[in-house]
Amino acid sequence: MSGTTTEPSPPPNPPTTEVPPGPALPPPRRRRTSRRVLAVFALLLVAFVFLLVEGLGSSLNYFDTVDQALAHRQTLGTTTFRLEGTVVSGTIRATATGSDFSICQGPHVVHVANTGSPPDLFQARIPVVVVGHFTSDTSNDFVSNSILVKHSATYSYQHPNRVKVRATGPAC
Repeated sequence: MSGTTTEPSPPPNPPTTEVPPGPALPPPRRRRTSRRVLAVFALLLVAFVFLLVEGLGSSLNYFDTVDQALAHRQTLGTTTFRLEGTVVSGTIRATATGSDFSICQGPHVVHVANTGSPPDLFQARIPVVVVGHFTSDTSNDFVSNSILVKHSATYSYQHPNRVKVRATGPAC
């Protein structure tokens, strides 16, 4: 025999259940991030709804007529609202801070103390809207800081049964 020896081959490796090392997997996503995003969207939705309600609420701020305001005087109290009526002849008086006058609708009269300059078109026997509040929930005295005067025929055409301008006769 020759001097060559054969070594027995090592036994084959038994199959393993281990996963061979590979690229590292990213850590699992945290639920905290998705909760934050959800919270931000919820907050934005609440803010949007609030602004929508406030915006529509103020844009729908119409006015009460003298009759309506006097009927709901206890409910209105001293909150600010718009009041519509016809300026009573002979009641306009200039004051140091603006003007005093009365507005009426039918037999009901409200005395208005306005601060600031009245508009150029302001005069007796015309329909006006004043912005302000009653001095108390039982008073006919109204404190105003703004006078709005009708300046076109469009309003009368769209609301013929509201305030009417009369050249002669009683204002209300």
